[in-house]
Order: sequence, then structure tokens, then C-alpha cells
Amino acid sequence: MAFNEIPMKGGKLSLRPAHYLLLGFAGAILMGAILLWLPVSTNGAPISFVDALFTSTSAVCVTGLIVVDTGTKFTLFGQLVILTLIQMGGLGIMTFSVFFMILLGKRISFKGRVAIHDSFSHSPFKDFSGMLRAIFVIAFGIEALGAIGLTLCFARDFPLRQAIYSAVFHSISAFCNAGFSLFPDSLVRYQNSIPVNVIFMLLIVFGGLGFLVLIDLPALFDKHRKVSLHTKIVLITTGGLIFFGAVFIFVTEYADQLAALPMRGKILASFFQSITPRTAGFNTISYARLTNATLFFTLFLMFVGASPGSCGGGIKTSTFSILLILVWRRIHGHRRVSVLQRTLPQEVTDRVIVITFLAFVTVFFATMILLVSEGWGVPTGRERLHLINILFEVVSAFGTVGLSTGITASLSAFAKVVLVAVMYVGRVGPATVAFSMRPQEEEHFQYAEEHAMVG
Repeated sequence: MAFNEIPMKGGKLSLRPAHYLLLGFAGAILMGAILLWLPVSTNGAPISFVDALFTSTSAVCVTGLIVVDTGTKFTLFGQLVILTLIQMGGLGIMTFSVFFMILLGKRISFKGRVAIHDSFSHSPFKDFSGMLRAIFVIAFGIEALGAIGLTLCFARDFPLRQAIYSAVFHSISAFCNAGFSLFPDSLVRYQNSIPVNVIFMLLIVFGGLGFLVLIDLPALFDKHRKVSLHTKIVLITTGGLIFFGAVFIFVTEYADQLAALPMRGKILASFFQSITPRTAGFNTISYARLTNATLFFTLFLMFVGASPGSCGGGIKTSTFSILLILVWRRIHGHRRVSVLQRTLPQEVTDRVIVITFLAFVTVFFATMILLVSEGWGVPTGRERLHLINILFEVVSAFGTVGLSTGITASLSAFAKVVLVAVMYVGRVGPATVAFSMRPQEEEHFQYAEEHAMVG
């Protein structure tokens, strides 16, 4: 029997690369939930299995939504379990598994290689082992530099051992875009600290660019190397979202949440709150008190998310950019989609439409379900506020962001399970889930063509 075949009654179930990815994440989530459910993982009374499952999913899917305080409820063992899940989820379950197989001298099957390439959006790199080693060197290198910088910052407020531990935990959490913090107020206490803010923002941005972009970055400074179209799209889109997002937040929150801060703090908070929704989850101001305009704009940033092959979620920056260009080109009567003097294949534009549609469907139905399940007993005058809170929570879960208006812990067990599913779909990608369920047999016929009215 082949490794990729599972015996079933009446035949065999053939596993595709997407199935390995889905099963890998599901297995890690379940294992993490069991470990976090153990009494050794928590201080005081143990948490329920639903809360353990929620926390494990949030860690593996690098989301950061929490139902209990990470720094006080979980023991050192529990925190290390969460940190391990974050690191595995950030770099990718398949990437982790295959990397250790390479270290042990094991041969990687063709299916395994395809699964990894799918995880990184069909990487063009032919040196498979070299690509994996580069990913781990870059990831651990950036996390180490971040930990050193944060240790110097935290050493002023904590004993050296605690400062080092907090720095390592937050550096990994930031680079993996997880948003888990050992501080009950996230990073509000450091909202005016330039070093802390800059280090976190750099870690979040580097983690959200995608490993293929990080590998390609040196080409920007080398005349003899060609920068890929993917890297150009990601860098331009990321830079634009950060800058215009910061300007928007600065304007909408200037007289509200930013009013009490000095100009330096206003600028820092604006840039930080522009970066963290895509898809880190740390915050230096309270999201429960943001203006409606800022909350709505944050929904957009969370929905877009990070970049393909990165630690983040969302529909991805390149998907958003190509969708805009696709619409613009269609409006002007062009069938081909050209970006930066390159024409995109039809399969890419088709995938963009599918990803965006499935993302909207996921958010819509999850929000509808939670509005029904959590709507009982909500006073009539608070229904509109309840809507924005639920929608914000769902988009945050789908984008694997972790930002919240403060309602996560008060949700019912059913609602938490729904968000677990949303986080899972958001991390592996709605298209991956959908494509994994399609039949392997291709249609070898075509029906007659006929027009239908639309729009």
C-alpha cells in the first residue's frame, strides 16, 4: 500500500498534498489542546477542554485570541507548550516535519515536497533542502536578534532572567504574528517606548512578508540578481497599507485614543496599530474604545492580512493587489491582467477570485451563526454594538490576527468552537480546504455555451 493511501471499505482513500497540510495542523491543534488541558499546564483550577482547544488553535494558527490570561493562568510548562505551538504554526507544520526528516537523513517523498511547495504558494525554488534551511536560518536569526533587543528593553523593568524569558517569548510571538503576550495589557505599557515599538513592528513586518520574499530581499541590492514579481507586489502593497493605514488611524483617533499621548506617542501608536492588524494581534491602545471609523478600517486590514508563505493569515496582500488590478483591467476592457510589465496566468487570477469569495463566505456565515447563538438576551439598544463586536471577532479569527474588543472570554462554548473552525480555515486557507474536497476526476466534456444576464 502506498504511503498516501488509506484503506477504506470498498476501496482506498488517496491523500493529496493539501490533505497532509490540513491533517498536520489538525493533529498539532489536538495534541496542543490535550497538553494544555493537563493540570500541570495551568495555575489553580484547570481550564475546560473547549478553552484548551481554543488556546491551542489560537497558538497553532498564530492568532492570539485568548480566553484566559497567558501570563498568569498558564504555568511555565503551559507557556512553553503555547510557545512551541506558535513556532510550529508560524513556520508551518509540514515545514517543521520535513526539516527534521532532512536533519535525520530521511528521504522526502514527492508528495511531501509538493505539500511544502503548496504551503509556500508554489515556490519557484528548485533547491528544496536549501530553501528549507534558509527558512529556518532566517526565522531563528530574526527571532534571536529580536530577543536580544527586547532583553535590553525589558531588563529595565524585570529581573534579568525574567527579562530574557519575556524577550524570547515575545520575539517568537511577534515574528510568527501570533500576538500572544505575557503582559495582561499586551503592550499598552510600552506605547511611548520607541525601541520596543520599533523592534515589535520590524518583527511583525518581517514575519508577515513571507519567507520567499525574505530570501529574495538581497536581490534588491544586487544588480546581477533579478527581483521576482511576487516580491515586488508584496513590498509595494505592504508599504502602502502600512503608510496609509497609519495616516488614517492618526486622523481618526487624534482627538480620541491618541489625545493624551505626546506627538511621538501618537505617531508610534498610529504606525503600530496599522501594522499589527495584519496579522499580529498586539496592541498599544485599547481596541474596545476605538472610534467606529478606526474599527471598520481595522476590519479591512485584518481581512487583507499578511503575505503568501508567511506566518500570517487573511486573503493576503498579493491577492488584494491582484484583485484591484483585475477589476481595473476588466473595467477598461482588457482581458489580460498585467502587473509591473508582466502578464499573470489565468489560473492566478481565477485563484484570486476564489480565495476572496470563499473568505467572504466564511466570514459571513460565521458572523451569522454567532449573531444567532450569542444574541439571546442582548438589550435592543446594544444590538448594533453587539454586531460590530461579533464581526470584529470573526474577522480577527479568520485573519489569524488576535485583536478583540474584549468579548472573547465571555463567548459561549459553542461560539468558541465556531471560532476554532474559523481560525483553522483562516490559517490553512479557505481555498485549500475547498480544493481538498473536490473530486480528483476531471471533466472531459463541455456543455454548449449560452449567455446569462448579470449585474
